[in-house]
Amino acid sequence: MNQSFQELTDSQWQVIQLILNDKRKRWHSLRTIINAILWVNYTGLQWRELGKMTGDKLPWPSVYYYFRQFKLRGVWEQILDSLVVKERKRQQRESTPSLLAIDSQSVKIMQFIEEETGIDGNKKINGRKRSIAVDRLGLPWSLAVTSANSSDNEAGCLVIDRLKGKVPRLAVIAADHGYKVSFIDHVEKEYGWQVEIAPLVLSWKASFALGFFQYL
Repeated sequence: MNQSFQELTDSQWQVIQLILNDKRKRWHSLRTIINAILWVNYTGLQWRELGKMTGDKLPWPSVYYYFRQFKLRGVWEQILDSLVVKERKRQQRESTPSLLAIDSQSVKIMQFIEEETGIDGNKKINGRKRSIAVDRLGLPWSLAVTSANSSDNEAGCLVIDRLKGKVPRLAVIAADHGYKVSFIDHVEKEYGWQVEIAPLVLSWKASFALGFFQYL
């Protein structure tokens, strides 16, 4: 694991550049701007703290503008989807999976965070819920951040809906007992995917020991 922030390598930037497909001339290069965004994500500091990395040469409002624009346009999702497919191919897998596992985690809110927060009554956590669908390699295919008081079913349906059009081979969703009938009905009626309830979805060894290898 890296002990300090690492800027994008040339090969990493080449992948992102192809997705952006943007040849506009700017005062600051997109590569510099994205490195700044990744730095904020890595450190967890406020946008105004960007000066520590850039020496005040890169105005934080400009960086935040691009971060928000990329979010609204779905650019971050496109980058993630592209990298996931490339990694699966590198590991000699089909480009899309036929099995995904879904799970969630409630985390405490940090200072200055006000949106999408609530109290998880079961875990006694005031914060947010992170829900994610991953393949056998642990690669993320869909994720959602909701308030911690959202049920696994509500957040899970949101994750599932964001898979639409991405996974043509998908046949099975593995989930734990926190996902109830409403989630199962939504998955099966809307998308025709089978839901398998496994006791330890977060442990891939345990999940696949239950017989999920047949779907890969």
